[in-house]
Amino acid sequence: MKSHTPEETASILTQALPYIQQFAGTTVVVKFGGNAMTDPHLFTTFAADIVLMHSVGIKPIVVHGGGPQIGALLQKLGKETEFIDGLRVTDAETLDVVRMVLAGKVGRDIVSGINVHGPLAVGVSGEDAGLIRAKPHSTEHGFVGQVVDVNPDILHRLLAEGLIPVISTIGSDETGQAYNINADTVAGYLAAAVGANKLVMLTDVDGLRRDPDNPDTLIRQTTSDELHPLVGTKTVSGGMIPKVEACLHAVDNGVNTAHVLNGTVEHVLLLEIFTVSGIGTIIRPGDGS
Repeated sequence: MKSHTPEETASILTQALPYIQQFAGTTVVVKFGGNAMTDPHLFTTFAADIVLMHSVGIKPIVVHGGGPQIGALLQKLGKETEFIDGLRVTDAETLDVVRMVLAGKVGRDIVSGINVHGPLAVGVSGEDAGLIRAKPHSTEHGFVGQVVDVNPDILHRLLAEGLIPVISTIGSDETGQAYNINADTVAGYLAAAVGANKLVMLTDVDGLRRDPDNPDTLIRQTTSDELHPLVGTKTVSGGMIPKVEACLHAVDNGVNTAHVLNGTVEHVLLLEIFTVSGIGTIIRPGDGS
C-alpha cells in the first residue's frame, strides 16, 4: 500500500471534511458482492470502510449476495445447478442451502468482519420481522422470489441504536414460505424503503460503460431519464441489468443518487463518497422522478 507524507494525509482529510459534514446522519445502502467478497484483503478493507463511514455519522446498511458460495456448496453436495434467464432455479433442497449459506455463512462472516472494530453489526434475514415480503418469480424458477413490499421498521430501529444491519436476501410470503431473491433487486427496494441518501452497488467493473468491452467509454454521470432506454441494449445487458434496474428503482423512488463502483478497487467506497472526483458511475433522478 502506498504511504503518504503528513502533508498528503492532511490534504486528503481536508478534501473529505465537507463530504463528511454533508452526509453525516444520512443512510447509505451498500450492495456487497463480486470478488470483494472472496478476496480476503478486499473483504477486510470493505469492513474497515463501513466502520469508518459509521464513525463519521453515516448510517450504512449492507446488503449481500452469495452466488459463488452457494454454487460451491451445491457442487460439494453433488447437486447440479440450473439457471434460467440468469436466475438460479431453486427447489426446496436448494433453498435450504441458500438460506444456510446467506444467513449462516456469508452474513455471519460480514458481521464478524465489521465487529472486529467494535460491536456494531447485526445480521438480519429478509424473513425477520416481515422485512421483505415476496412472491414467486415464476413457476419454472421454483422458490425464486420477487419483492412485493419492504417493511423497514426493524432497520430504522437498528439504525436508531447505532447499529449496522447486514441483510441476507431471503424473503417470505404471507404463509411464511421463504424465497431466494436477487441481492441487487433487494438493495434497490431497501434503499427506497428506508429513504436512503445513496445506493452503492459494488461490482467487478469500473462502472457502467457505453461499450462494455471498452473501458474508455465509462459513463461518469447519468440520469434515470437517460438510463431507462438503455436497459436491454448493449450498454446495459446480462448481469448489469438487475444492478441498473435496482439503481433506477432507487432514484425513481426518492434516493438522491445511485453509484455503480468497482469493488476490487481498495477503499472504493471512501473514494466515491469523500473525494471531489469520485470514482465509477453516478446515477441521479431524472426530471420525471
